[in-house]
Amino acid sequence: MKDTYAPYRRLTGTLGLLSPWLVIFALFWLYPLAHSAYLSLTNYNPLSGTTELIGFKHYLALFIDPEFLQALKNTCIFVIGTVPVTTAIALILALGVNRKLPFRGLFRAGYFVPTLTATVVVALVFMHLYAQGGYLHTLARMIGIAQPDRGLLLTEGTALGAVMVMDIWVSVGYYMLLFLAALQQVPRELYDEAELSGASSWQKFRHITLPLIKPITLYVILINTIKSFQIFTEIFVMTQGGPVGATSTVVYFVYREGFEKFRMGYASAAAYVLFFVILLVSLIQARLLGFFRSTGDETA
Repeated sequence: MKDTYAPYRRLTGTLGLLSPWLVIFALFWLYPLAHSAYLSLTNYNPLSGTTELIGFKHYLALFIDPEFLQALKNTCIFVIGTVPVTTAIALILALGVNRKLPFRGLFRAGYFVPTLTATVVVALVFMHLYAQGGYLHTLARMIGIAQPDRGLLLTEGTALGAVMVMDIWVSVGYYMLLFLAALQQVPRELYDEAELSGASSWQKFRHITLPLIKPITLYVILINTIKSFQIFTEIFVMTQGGPVGATSTVVYFVYREGFEKFRMGYASAAAYVLFFVILLVSLIQARLLGFFRSTGDETA
């Protein structure tokens, strides 16, 4: 006789196994997300505990707020300036350490070590490197390169670029490791056949390597883009958004509005604007890289 309750028991068992994760998901992700959406529609003051529902006024105010627009501009510059460079360097390094070279294990570890170092520690080290009278300032002066009198981080035209250079240096090792893992999954037989056909190194890279590591390339670009849009720790430690807002980012703007000015509703609205910007950019990247293309479309 067929057990009509078997599907329900399987469902109950599955939910039981997933219940710890579901509880954590609801408490620490779903509830904060929903509550933040509600706060973005209110004037909530955590000090007085008062809440006033105002609709979408915060969202409208953001797009005429010069501080937010400057932070959004800086964030976009940071993403555009770091993601392509980090991805390209990581791929080049992965191609290099994937070859049979002496001490390649040492090089792999050396490139990956910055990723393991705490961001705050790296930021403090780079602050000393960039400071007036620091190592880079002194070295540049010795070889005749003009440097800002107040140091790279205290000069409006160089502060954001200096933070971007540090972020690239820290991040490139992790993405190199991802590319390396993908490269090692490419069948060697394909390269051997290409060599017998007289293909050059560039042709093998273009027609064999790039297509086969496309999924990991998309993954690297997406997670690097999301991480770069959420840049905060480096800004908080190194520049505090200065000088004159030159390094202020959207997440730092959210922090200041929410935890310094206690404008939780306004900060929540800014956070949701960033969420939708990241979502839109990620969808565009996935579309451009063919993530939504079906197998039939690729072969057509």
